[in-house]
Amino acid sequence: MLVREADRLVRGMGEIFDLSNILILAIAVAIFLRLRSVLGRRTGTERRPFDPYAARERSEPAAEPSHDNVVALPRSGKGEADQAVAENVEERLAKAAEEGTPLYDQLKQLMEADPSFDPKDFLEGAGMAYEMIVTAFANGDRKTLRPLLADEVFEGFDAAIASRDERGEKVSSTLIGIDKAKIVDAAVKGPSEQVTVRFQSQLITATYDADGTLIEGDPNKVMEVVDVWTFARDMHSDDPNWKLVATESA
Repeated sequence: MLVREADRLVRGMGEIFDLSNILILAIAVAIFLRLRSVLGRRTGTERRPFDPYAARERSEPAAEPSHDNVVALPRSGKGEADQAVAENVEERLAKAAEEGTPLYDQLKQLMEADPSFDPKDFLEGAGMAYEMIVTAFANGDRKTLRPLLADEVFEGFDAAIASRDERGEKVSSTLIGIDKAKIVDAAVKGPSEQVTVRFQSQLITATYDADGTLIEGDPNKVMEVVDVWTFARDMHSDDPNWKLVATESA
């Protein structure tokens, strides 16, 4: 009797075990089908697989060649780009000079010869050149001056630096800023285009002798300085640089 009772108990547990397994399996199958119906469906808005090399390429733009230019102008040529540039000459010209004035006519002549010339971009570059030249001259930095100056102008600057060095003088110069820069003249002379700019700036300058005694200027005073500089470049040259060809103090 005990044997029959044990056998009945085992069969009952087996039935319970089989029923539990079936129930768990059914739940697992239902969950699997549900997940596949969601995860296996493409909506068209999925992100592309992450490519670390492509990401690095996007975050590292191609390096552009570096030039120590005063104002770098696109080279002239034939094509759709040049035609587009030529079409907005009048628009750019109107922002630089008043129609009917001599300056307007001068700039128009220059821009007809070189449609890539933009007065606004030129003034930005000329302002940077002005600051570099003023600072380099005060520091006696001929290396910086050389590519920014025409030969004759460089000779004059070089002679002034050499004379200053012979006397043992030192110059302290700080350009506070350019208050105003304006194109006052423009011309085309053969292959050369020339543009004259009037700079109004604030400058602190002081010159000391070999003993450190102040002999000119004031290290504590800001001076209003007006310079009229002319820049030029050869339109047919491969060198896009504008160089300082003449200076005048007003």
